[in-house]
Amino acid sequence: MTAVLQVGNQTIQADEMLTLLKRYQVLPQVIRGIVIDEAIATQTCTTPEQHQAIATLKQHHKLESEAAFTAWLQQKDTTPEQFTEMALRPVLLEKFKQQQWGHLVDSYFLKRKGALDTVIYSLIRTTDFGLANELYFRILEGEQSFEELARQYSQGAEAHTNGVLGPVPLSQPHPTIAKLLASSQPGQILMPRRLGEWVIVMRLEKLIPAQMDAGMHQQMVNEMYEQWVQAQVEQRLQAVS
Repeated sequence: MTAVLQVGNQTIQADEMLTLLKRYQVLPQVIRGIVIDEAIATQTCTTPEQHQAIATLKQHHKLESEAAFTAWLQQKDTTPEQFTEMALRPVLLEKFKQQQWGHLVDSYFLKRKGALDTVIYSLIRTTDFGLANELYFRILEGEQSFEELARQYSQGAEAHTNGVLGPVPLSQPHPTIAKLLASSQPGQILMPRRLGEWVIVMRLEKLIPAQMDAGMHQQMVNEMYEQWVQAQVEQRLQAVS
């Protein structure tokens, strides 16, 4: 029986390793790392990209001199070659992601856009339908402002922000709230509605449509990549279970 690891007085045998990885819920992370290693194996970096990646990692760890770099390597028990590998890994991974999913961003964005739009809205919630109805008509008739009544009567955290929530992605609120907001006009006060234990009064303040820019492009690529990685990990976990 082969020993693969010595931890204090405990010797861990090869046939025990898988059990320990599962017990401490480390196996998914190990498999994820293997999946990524396989994915980036065929990717390459130019010499300038390598130099930039190494400089970026040194800057991140504040290794501004060769002496500091050498001391860090010794402290971490790391070789210069391993440091270079650490520096290049995110660059190679980004190349892989863009190669695999960069050309799919536009169609994926169109499918996701409804959930990516951002909203700012005001909310009053109470468990008393009669009170909610009274507050609705006070606002509608201009007797008191939404902000004042939210501050005074709302029973959620929004009371501390005059009822205002956001900006948040339209996918973040409860699906019923999201659906109501998506079909509302800015400034429109929605009649009281029951939502679980609550009765809510809402007003859409602003709808901010999602835009395809560099940041959104990266978000879409990252989402598609993460879905792929999770599927790969789950598939391989099943194979070793």
